[in-house]
Amino acid sequence: MEKLEMILGDARRALATLEEVLDEPFSLIVRDASIQRFEYTFEVTWKLIRQYLKDREGIVCNSPKSCFREAFKVDLVTEEETVKALQMTDDRNMTTHTYREEVADEIYGNLPGYYDLMYNITTGISERMN
Repeated sequence: MEKLEMILGDARRALATLEEVLDEPFSLIVRDASIQRFEYTFEVTWKLIRQYLKDREGIVCNSPKSCFREAFKVDLVTEEETVKALQMTDDRNMTTHTYREEVADEIYGNLPGYYDLMYNITTGISERMN
């Protein structure tokens, strides 16, 4: 199996786990689990973009923000989605500070929109692969 296809499968599975926890009623445990699932879903999503850009577009990018910017250049994401993706990257970097309640609550509140964004990116890549 091609590496890109393997990462796409990983992204789909990660998204499913994030969706599952976001459907749960709020509790501190659900909030914290959601943030953890966001972390690994974010990681596999940006790595999916990186692999797609390398394999299908001949573009090399080595950081989440550079990959989101390159995804915009090839019309994989809109300008609005790119702005949201850059904010998502900043939130991902803030997850190390979720011991602060206000940080955890803010990130948790953003997760449904981030899920939608990552789902759309994954779906877009999948459609381009066919």
